[in-house]
Amino acid sequence: MATAKKIEGEDYYYTAEGYIVFTEKYHLKRGYCCQSGCKHCPFGFDIRTGKFNQ
Repeated sequence: MATAKKIEGEDYYYTAEGYIVFTEKYHLKRGYCCQSGCKHCPFGFDIRTGKFNQ
């Protein structure tokens, strides 16, 4: 399966430390939660509790 090209500023950005952070838009395009506690998770996953907050 081919992967769509990610667009900087739309799908991700770099932190001052050089880390890549995926945006909410990217997560919605991907269509599922990876349950990794992503900063911009639109699915409401809380890594501390291991549950989805609705």
